[in-house]
Amino acid sequence: MTTHYPTLLNRHPQNPILTAADWHYPAHTVFNPAATLLKDGTTLLLCRVEDRRGHSHLCAARSPNGIDQWQIDPTPTLVPDPVGFPEELWGIEDPRITYVPELDKYAVVYTAFSRHGPGVALAFTQNFRDYERVGIIMQPEDKDAALLPRRIDGRWIIIHRPVSGARAHMWLSYSTDLKHWGDSRIMMEARWGAWWDATKIGLSPPPIETPEGWLVLYHGVRHTAAGALYRLGLALFALDDPQRCIKRGSDWIFGPEAPYEQVGDVGYVAFPCGYTIGSDGDTLHLYYGAADSSIALAAGSIQMLLDWLRQQP
Repeated sequence: MTTHYPTLLNRHPQNPILTAADWHYPAHTVFNPAATLLKDGTTLLLCRVEDRRGHSHLCAARSPNGIDQWQIDPTPTLVPDPVGFPEELWGIEDPRITYVPELDKYAVVYTAFSRHGPGVALAFTQNFRDYERVGIIMQPEDKDAALLPRRIDGRWIIIHRPVSGARAHMWLSYSTDLKHWGDSRIMMEARWGAWWDATKIGLSPPPIETPEGWLVLYHGVRHTAAGALYRLGLALFALDDPQRCIKRGSDWIFGPEAPYEQVGDVGYVAFPCGYTIGSDGDTLHLYYGAADSSIALAAGSIQMLLDWLRQQP
């Protein structure tokens, strides 16, 4: 089929690159991985693993090339601790990783699922084996969160997606100590009406810092007669003031079109939570959950994404 839309993200031919069959212990599905490039060049994915109860935990997978030869932790890497952290009673999910140079630590922001709904939790690690939990930092219902890698005007900033009423937008909150957050304000609103990103939007992977601004890949949810449809869009925000949107694309750029993205526990979902950047400083390796059932990889060019965004009305 011929298409006249630009292809900005190309699926890897080995997709899906990870499934529950690759795990050393019983797992129902694996999906929605955070990603980072370790100092030795290893790609690390912190994968959401769901068991047959429906509860999730996080497990690390490491690869020398980010595609195959995965070394998966033989036991869960980060498990819920409902005794010490009651907000994790029904599992932990959908992590995002940010390396924070000032602390020389990785910040892992994840969703903690309590009896009151999903909230945002934070933990730090240096080796992805030992974790220092901060606990819940955004109360339910809130999710789709990531920490910016450095302070701006002396304050840390987190992007998150609280739900208020029938619509859900992306918000910013600020902190001086990474524990107490406030001064919250809307970063970007879901559109109205028939748009692909009407009603509900949320951050996908952590923002990408470029000379032109923070490049944000976000998901929009369109509710159709067949159910929810998750697709990706682009926006650019000022480096010194992430509340200021420089440009927001009108069209979605990536959606569930491959069979493994359309058929699964939750069909028609392509949901990235992490990326790595190649040694050229431009190649983007985007890791995403496919239909809430497996992990897939797509690649693109950061400069091409910026060029496309620049040409949007």
